[in-house]
This record gives sequence, C-alpha cells and structure tokens, in this order.
Amino acid sequence: MSEILANVGQRIREIRKTRGLSQTALAERCGFTFSYIGGVERAEKNISLLNLEKIAMGLDVGVHQFFIYSHRYEKLIGNEAAMEEILSMLVEQDPQTIEMVKNIIAEVLKHSRH
Repeated sequence: MSEILANVGQRIREIRKTRGLSQTALAERCGFTFSYIGGVERAEKNISLLNLEKIAMGLDVGVHQFFIYSHRYEKLIGNEAAMEEILSMLVEQDPQTIEMVKNIIAEVLKHSRH
C-alpha cells in the first residue's frame, strides 16, 4: 500500500468524521458510491486529482487539507504539537471567530503573567 494513499485516505476519513458525515452521505455529495469512498479511505483506490477535488468540494475544504497529515504532529515536541493542533483548528474558521480566539488568548496570557 502506498504511504501517500494511506495518509490522504486517513485524512479524508478524519475530515469526514469531524463533519459528522457517513461514507454514504459523502458519496452522495460527490456523486460516488459509498464503497468508492471506503476504498479511498482504506487506500485501496488510486484516486485521481479530479475525484480528490470532488471529495474536497463534498467536504467543503480545500484539496490541500488532504495533505496535512496527522503524523507530522508526532515529530513535534513540547508546545509545538499543541500550537500545531490549535492552528489546524483555526484554519477552517471564519475571520470573526479567529479574531475572537485571538482576543481570548491575549486575555488569558495577560492574566497568566501576573
């Protein structure tokens, strides 16, 4: 099994689950069968770029999100892993939410210095 297919498939599964979608629901959004989505997630299918784009549209994410592998967090140590996790949570948020989070963090840090 190809490592890239496994990583992309795992990432698709992670995003699908965070969206609360079943394989069937995602397949319907993309015009595929649930077995095709399952095959992609299990790295049994060598997915084309066009189909990858359809899945990204079905999940409402950019294709680049499929290439942000969770194993990269394993290489980070200490605070870096937590910071990467926070950044990955913020990537898909709207600007107002990001600004709100920034303000909350600023307040927490201001009070933690004392």
